[in-house]
Amino acid sequence: MAARIKKGDVVVVLAGSDKGKSGRVLRVYPSKDRLVVEGVNMIKRHTRPTQRNPKGGIVAKEAAIHVSNVKLQP
Repeated sequence: MAARIKKGDVVVVLAGSDKGKSGRVLRVYPSKDRLVVEGVNMIKRHTRPTQRNPKGGIVAKEAAIHVSNVKLQP
């Protein structure tokens, strides 16, 4: 990670289906060179009912993207 992107930084997506979108970094996985950006690379997760989510169903959440596909927003 050349730019040393940290949690809370605002980044712009350079490649992929979310190209041009910007968002705040929620999580960083330095060993895998990946990070999770708020509102970018959304996936649908099928969940079963739990105490926290009694209905279950389909939940949208962010997936990790490679650090080379983002840059810090000035």
